[in-house]
Amino acid sequence: MFLITPFLKDRMTDIRHSLLRRDALSAAKELLYHLDILFSSQLQNVPGPLVDKSTIELVEEFIFQLSKERNTQPKRLSSLQELQLLEIMCSYFQEQNKDAVRQIIFSALFAPQGNKADENRLAMLGKLVSMAIAICRVPILECTALWLQRTHAVFCVRLAKVLTEDYCILVPGSVQTLKRIVHASPRFCCQLITAVTALYDLSTDDLIPPYDLLEMVVSWVYDDPRLTLITFLNSPASLPRGFLELTPLPGLIRWCVLAPLAYRRNHKISSAQSLINGNGNKMCKEFENNVNDDFKILYSKLHLSVLQVLMILQGHLTEKNLYGRLELIMFEHVDRLVEDINKLVKELNLSNLVKEIELALDRLAQALQVGIASGALLCTRDDLRSICSVLPHNNLLQLVLTGPVQQSPHTALPPGFYPHIHASSAGYPMYSTHPVQTYMPGMAFSYRPMR
Repeated sequence: MFLITPFLKDRMTDIRHSLLRRDALSAAKELLYHLDILFSSQLQNVPGPLVDKSTIELVEEFIFQLSKERNTQPKRLSSLQELQLLEIMCSYFQEQNKDAVRQIIFSALFAPQGNKADENRLAMLGKLVSMAIAICRVPILECTALWLQRTHAVFCVRLAKVLTEDYCILVPGSVQTLKRIVHASPRFCCQLITAVTALYDLSTDDLIPPYDLLEMVVSWVYDDPRLTLITFLNSPASLPRGFLELTPLPGLIRWCVLAPLAYRRNHKISSAQSLINGNGNKMCKEFENNVNDDFKILYSKLHLSVLQVLMILQGHLTEKNLYGRLELIMFEHVDRLVEDINKLVKELNLSNLVKEIELALDRLAQALQVGIASGALLCTRDDLRSICSVLPHNNLLQLVLTGPVQQSPHTALPPGFYPHIHASSAGYPMYSTHPVQTYMPGMAFSYRPMR
């Protein structure tokens, strides 16, 4: 662990005095230069130097323009100066060829500190990542992917909202720029999918994913279902609670299962508003029907892709010796999903929504069955029966909850013994020390082919 010495404190004080004599942009550029020298030197002596308080204070004062002096009005960069500052940061991260140095400086700049500078920090990060997408700056996207993995989900969702607005809502057609990023930084795209599914959880009509965003995510996952496993395959097997999930699978399952009911709710509200506004004509209804058909096709493709991912996942869990130990689909996610299905069914009137309910429950049953068989969902059958008892009857779901379970070919266990159905994950040894595959930008993504 890196310790702050009096020499380093004096050095940081000298740097601050030097920066105070410069204008805002040259001070920011010089600070990046000093941080580069500092962390490059530290990384030669320790594997992971700490970003100390004095460094954070310099960043907040000369990058985010928050003065240390009390009763001093915060400085504000003009729009042109802000753009120039973003270009300075873009150039630095692009030109720095040591990944470890890039990551530590990115963390020094943008890791939330729980103080008043966080608003400026997150606003600047959103603009920097948006610019990096526009001009395809892969090093920044790779740093952002790690930031999304190591930062509380509250902040990740805020970044996802900014990027969604920039590329899927504000400017028509700009989503194509974001869509192409998957070839440059698949790890960033994997984390972005996880963040946007956490943001748009379909719990209200305002949280239904925009069409452009949905189409982009479906195209990514449908073209290569393995994209959703990149973070899992290249990361430690466990993450702190409150952070984004290790894979976007829980969020994608939620999208597929709730979509038939959530869009029906949205359609019901839209139809009522059209009648109130006097717009309930035949042309409007035909347009709505065509849009609904497009959404249905996208969610069907997404559901198929999710099931394919779960089938691929079984082999990877076995290879990592995590089969029956690592819960990638938490039981609490299933519990919440069932509650929301039940809430929507009651809200929308059961008798008029037989098709939508059947589709939602069929998808739930399929996801549960394949999730259990693949080892992604660890729970007892009694637990599932208990939470699903509130749902309307569905033949496929009933079969999953009561029928036989196929023995996995990847385990050398006695016939009929199914560890992740009949035992909880708590009974297994810890897995955090298991070696993980190191992610290398530019290298082909290795995977187990589907059988």
